[in-house]
Amino acid sequence: MNTATIENGYRIAKERYAEFGVDTEHALERLRRIAISMHCWQGDDVGGFESEGGLSGGGIMATGNYPGKARTPDELRRDLEQAFRLIPGKHRLNLHAMYQETGGKPADRNAIQPAHFQRWIDWAKELGIGMDFNPTFFSHPKAADGFTLSHRDEGIRRFWVEHGIACRKVGEAIGRQLGTPCVTNVWIPDGMKDVTIDRKGPRELLRRSLDEMFAQPIDPSYNLDAVESKLFGIGSETYVVGSHEFYLAYAVRNQKLLCLDAGHFHPTETIADKISSVLLYLDEILLHVSRGIRWDSDHVVLLTDDLRAIAEEIVRGDFLGRVHIGLDFFDASIHRVAAWVIGTRAMLKALLIALLEPTARLRQCEIEGNYTSRLATVEAAKSLPWGAVWDYHCLHQDVPPGLSWLDEVRAYEREVTSRR
Repeated sequence: MNTATIENGYRIAKERYAEFGVDTEHALERLRRIAISMHCWQGDDVGGFESEGGLSGGGIMATGNYPGKARTPDELRRDLEQAFRLIPGKHRLNLHAMYQETGGKPADRNAIQPAHFQRWIDWAKELGIGMDFNPTFFSHPKAADGFTLSHRDEGIRRFWVEHGIACRKVGEAIGRQLGTPCVTNVWIPDGMKDVTIDRKGPRELLRRSLDEMFAQPIDPSYNLDAVESKLFGIGSETYVVGSHEFYLAYAVRNQKLLCLDAGHFHPTETIADKISSVLLYLDEILLHVSRGIRWDSDHVVLLTDDLRAIAEEIVRGDFLGRVHIGLDFFDASIHRVAAWVIGTRAMLKALLIALLEPTARLRQCEIEGNYTSRLATVEAAKSLPWGAVWDYHCLHQDVPPGLSWLDEVRAYEREVTSRR
């Protein structure tokens, strides 16, 4: 697809959208300001760099054995840079605590310091991007029995509280050095596989642990705290301590960000409808966008109806400034850089489609009770040429439009990842 074809296609699309009262230039301007937080753990199958053993336990599983995964921090950063080059816009990195770099002397989780992530921070500064952070409450001997912040053993519980405190200090350092707030998100795997008698006790312990973790105030211009729920996990099929209701109440009471993960609810439940409800009581929220198939399988994000619904709710509610969008998937069965590109571009496409929706016209129809026109307009908008606007956006952001980005991934595979 040559430049003239893309430019001509956009001119026609601009005219078509104008017929519906939509300004495509304004939509693109808004899209350019959106930063998606791209997760590092897609690049190495959630292994981290604390030990050669990599991922273990905690209800996390990456499946597949596609060759060429990142084995070192430098390889992972190189892969991330390749993905960023193929995604329009300026985005962020979402980093887990187990990706520390300590010069061959790993620090235990409760002893990590900002210095252990300085190379990541310096790298992000060179790229001009922001970073987000996550404590790692899995893949550790003290998480082997499935409990961390709600552990009945006081020594183990306190260890994980100290880890959370240490991670908040890392998040503060990240935000301070990069000049943009770091969202530090807490997710724990705590729960029971089978019949659970005491559901209250672990939740009381979790509340106590969170209170201790968050006791030290941190300037929100540097660090924002988020808490993330889950319906069930591997090894916690019957009972999860950090349920949606628990964290919703905790976030509202303590004014923390609530993280809504698209894969952490019932398979027929979408997080889109939760956004407007939660934002009545919280200033900001965090989204982890993934694609579950029958369960929280964290498949690569695609342009599905669920994804479009999430984007539509963010745009229709004018929530773009209050919603932090992060991705959370890990597929080891395909090229890992391609997975990042597919998923992030899909998220951006969904947001563009939502930004191109004739929302003002649709809202007026709804206010007037003209539901026939509302439904007809929603359906007609589906066939408007948003793809031409997307290609134009890619062209002017100096990234390959259409499927041409895949050629660059294949070249990268030949020259880099296939040699690992």
